[in-house]
Amino acid sequence: MSQGQGVGFGLGKMKELTEAFKKAQQIQEGAKQLQEELEQMEIEGEAGGGLVKVIMSGNQEPRGITIAPEALTEGVEKLEELITTAMKDAYDKSTSTMRDRMEDLTGGLNLPGL
Repeated sequence: MSQGQGVGFGLGKMKELTEAFKKAQQIQEGAKQLQEELEQMEIEGEAGGGLVKVIMSGNQEPRGITIAPEALTEGVEKLEELITTAMKDAYDKSTSTMRDRMEDLTGGLNLPGL
């Protein structure tokens, strides 16, 4: 009976697998901390040169809106447009912040596919 070569999963591969698990655990811990940070952030979007401001958390939870008295004289349609624009601005900033923070979290870990 001949001695088998194994299934090709030697100590080198085991070490790589162990490192991959460590990196995954780092990401999981970092993601949890990031989620907490995003919940605490207040990101402001605005429109009309500050006539309308929308505050949103880093994970897109609406927090508040401020409408300057001058915006009320613009008419309903213009006010609706300003509010929508401010909401989109806050959403875009929040999404960008989240994406940047995730890239920071995963960037130094050399994970394939990320």
